[in-house]
Amino acid sequence: MKWLDTIFVLLAAFLVVFWEAAFQGIRHLIGAQIDLLPPLIVYASLSARLGTLVSLAVCGGLWFDSLSANPLGISVLPLLAVGVAIFSQRELILRNQTFARLVLGLMASVFVPILTLVLLLTTSHRPLLGWGTLWQLIVMSIGGAIATPVFFEIFGFLHRLLGPVQISEPSFRPDREIRRGR
Repeated sequence: MKWLDTIFVLLAAFLVVFWEAAFQGIRHLIGAQIDLLPPLIVYASLSARLGTLVSLAVCGGLWFDSLSANPLGISVLPLLAVGVAIFSQRELILRNQTFARLVLGLMASVFVPILTLVLLLTTSHRPLLGWGTLWQLIVMSIGGAIATPVFFEIFGFLHRLLGPVQISEPSFRPDREIRRGR
């Protein structure tokens, strides 16, 4: 049911972007907004097809940019670059390990904002930089690291709830004939 992955991931991206734009409580409380698209990219890179990953990067990046002060489309390339980097090495990653998910979420949540900042600086935009930027990066990276295993659990629950039932076959087949004799 790979189409179910695509629907779940794109719906989650839409809800995540909406949540980040609509609810400012965390931003006012800790002084930074946690970006949940990088952890979602980590999930899609390790669990979904390449088409789902590209759709998530494009749609999620455009949705995020349309509700933020970023120029439209500036977030697509960093999300896609991090996603493809993880996707290309996913056979080597211990994707069922919670620690690996934490580390990948941390790294994605660090690299996506830094790559976005580099793109903003190379396109002659003047973002506000200072010590607050470092605090925001720390909060975003820790929040992304914590959110990544949570996404894996939520999507695992949704797959168990709505996905096809996996029937395990016993090792003894009832149609097998057993010959007895000497």
